[in-house]
Formats: sequence, structure tokens, C-alpha cells
Amino acid sequence: MLGNRAGNYTAASVPPIRRRFERSATWTRIRSRKASTPMRSPRRGPSLRSLYCTTEMPLHPTSSVSSCGLTHESHSRDVEQVYLRCSQGSLEWLYPTGALIVNLRPNTEPTSGASPGLHACIKPQTDSRGSHLYLERAGQLRLLMSETEQAHGRVQCFSLTEGALFIEAVGQQDISKRITVFQYELVASHGPGAHLYPHLNTGTASCTPCTDDQILMAVCTSDFAGRGSIRGVDTPSSSDHSSVAVMLSRLFHQKSGVFSWGGARGKGWSGRLNTPLRCWLQPREKGEFLFTGAVRFGEAWLGCSPHYRHFLKLYRTALETGSNPCHMNMDTD
Repeated sequence: MLGNRAGNYTAASVPPIRRRFERSATWTRIRSRKASTPMRSPRRGPSLRSLYCTTEMPLHPTSSVSSCGLTHESHSRDVEQVYLRCSQGSLEWLYPTGALIVNLRPNTEPTSGASPGLHACIKPQTDSRGSHLYLERAGQLRLLMSETEQAHGRVQCFSLTEGALFIEAVGQQDISKRITVFQYELVASHGPGAHLYPHLNTGTASCTPCTDDQILMAVCTSDFAGRGSIRGVDTPSSSDHSSVAVMLSRLFHQKSGVFSWGGARGKGWSGRLNTPLRCWLQPREKGEFLFTGAVRFGEAWLGCSPHYRHFLKLYRTALETGSNPCHMNMDTD
């Protein structure tokens, strides 16, 4: 198990207003969206009954599932510190009291610190209650999401260099019906589709077309890649993004069942892709496209999407020069 244990974080290093925590047993459960073999349970601390950390997919393609786990430090006071090394998962804190510090790190992270290009994205459940979420760095706290804001279920992202996730229980006499629940994912700022993910680039999502090198890399590293056309674009009135309906004549690969087989005549793959409003696509634009992108919290977000004939030319040239980053079966194209 990879362990990067920092110095103990005690209540003495928390601002005075944060020191008055009640002592009681809590139950925190950390898990991935897709169940797999549980990691070895850590030793139990005074305020944590159980901790689990499993993984669906390592952040780095060469990492093994067994190297993704957690370490846990318990202290004599009321702040528990947890180190997670899963690329994605969820946290459930039943009857929260006191505080938790959750350090999110990838499997391959060096012990020197967090990668500057890596972000954590948090999506609370709409029924999440009982705590405020902060970012903690060097004893300083910055509010990320209040208890009220968690009810909206909106995604919030932050760079791992900004600090650890500090979860503070809200003082309540009756905590029996309060459960803090959220999903998290680690996202590389230069990964597939990252430039169009609005939660990662608030107000600055780049609509600039991908370069030739980015296109060739995207078809290899994206969560999905396929050849198809646009069928329609929907924009909900209260949304900050558009939903693009597409039909694929060919699906190279996909993750999490973004596209389903069938369509109008059972001769293609259909699905919906999200894209920022400012980068919306013309529903009647002619021709076929290469659609690539990433799956975030079960939703597909569009990444590089060049005209398919342009991609085909790039790929064939790369094959001739030996510069293609991966091999695609293009025999029928």
C-alpha cells in the first residue's frame, strides 16, 4: 500500500472556532461507484468505526488496482485524517460530529506532494446534510460548499495544490438524520476533454479546436471515441451546458455505456454528449465527426471532435511516419 503520511493534524492547529467538537462514534464509508474487492481495512480510531476504499480504474494506466488504497491517522482530539489513493469513489459520513481531513492522491503520486496539474471534483448528493466542506492548507480554511449548497448537487473542482478537503460537522442537537454523502473524481487538467469541462474551467472553457497532436492522442486516451453525426442539440433553460444527441456509425471504444446500440433502425449507436453553452455545435452541420471525450460522474462530456475525414488523414499520415500514439482498426474506413 502506498502511504504518504504527513505530520499529525490536531485540533490545536485549527482556528479556535473549530476546536469545540463533540466526542462520539461516527461511521464513515468510502467506496467506488462500481464495487470491487475491498482494500484492507485500516486500524480503527476513536471516531471512525469503519473505512473502505475500492477502485474502479487506476488514474494511471500502468498502475494496478491493488496499489490503490487508503491510510488512516487517528488522533487524541476530534480531527480524523484520511489518505485516499483512488482515482474515483464516494464518501458517506453517518451522523457527522467533529471533523475529517480527506487527502486525495493518485496511485502514482510521488511522496513530495500533489501534482500541479491534478484536480479533484466533488459532487454531493442532493440529500447530503450535516457538514460544511472546506479546503485546508497550512491551517487556513476556505469554504468550498456549505451544507445548504450541497443540496443543489452541483460539481465543484479544485486543484490538489490548494490543499486537503476539510469536512466540518455542523453543530446540531439531533444528528440522527444527517448524512454527508458525495462522489469524487481525480481529473488531470490536460486530460481528454478537460479543456471543455466547465466545472474544471469555470467561465474559461476553451472552444479552440484541438491541434492535430491532441486529436491523435484523444482517440487513444479518451473514455469514448466514435465516428458519427449530430442529430440535435438541446439546451435546458436552467443549464449552463448543451446536450448534443449523436448517432454513431462506428464505435471504437467506450466506458460506462455512454452509447447504446439501436438507434432509429437498429443500425448504429446513439447517445448524448454535454458541451458548454458557448461551445455549442450546429445540429445541421453536415458530414461525420470523430467524437471523443470524458465521462464525469456518469455523464459524457465532449472533447476533441474534428471532421472524420480530417482525422482519417491525420491517422494515415501518422501510420506512415510511425508517429501514431496507438493502433486503431481502420480496415473498413
